[in-house]
Amino acid sequence: MTEPIRVLVADDQSLLRGSFRVLIDTAPGLATVGEAGTGAEAVESTRRLRPDVVLMDIRMPGMDGIEATRHIARSPETAQTRILILTTFDLDEYVYGALRAGAAGFLLKDTSPEVLLAGIRTVAAGESLLAPSVTRRLIAAFARLPHACPTPGSSLENLTDREREVLLLVARGFSNTDIAEYLHLSHGTVKTHIGRLLSKLAARDRAQLVISAYESGLVTATSGS
Repeated sequence: MTEPIRVLVADDQSLLRGSFRVLIDTAPGLATVGEAGTGAEAVESTRRLRPDVVLMDIRMPGMDGIEATRHIARSPETAQTRILILTTFDLDEYVYGALRAGAAGFLLKDTSPEVLLAGIRTVAAGESLLAPSVTRRLIAAFARLPHACPTPGSSLENLTDREREVLLLVARGFSNTDIAEYLHLSHGTVKTHIGRLLSKLAARDRAQLVISAYESGLVTATSGS
């Protein structure tokens, strides 16, 4: 039998943690391995339990979810754990910071149970939760913030013209299938380009490719959608 996807629930509200836990534990192929009420607890529990996915709240006492995400994503011990941010507000000013810290994606807390469970499976499979509508929210959040200093790996000097084209489309929310159709490439070729972009830009996943596209200046917040 395939091992279930192991999930850690991090939220400062015990009622919400319990609700998420019941939802996850009754879903096929998913299982919770623990809870955390603060960012510091999330970091420690991730180190100890090694979950596949952390459902991470942003607003928690002490260390918040963004800082906890940064600790988990940058530690060799826990870097393989995928982080799915749960945020209360659409266009939350923290969304950009969370993705930049290493989160694989984000969902609103009022999302449907089906979407939440699908999101867990998506990030556990190594994908990023960046549908076009989500990308548009990210662009809007980015536009409200001062332009950040480029992160390591965000320079595009080593990219080919084709890789720049692919990165631009990723930043605009295109799926691999959409990119293949738009550029008249095979699906396998697009996957190869994505893999090279991840390597050259030192990006964990598709979410960080979007961040690199904006921080490098390839796409601007006003022209990205």
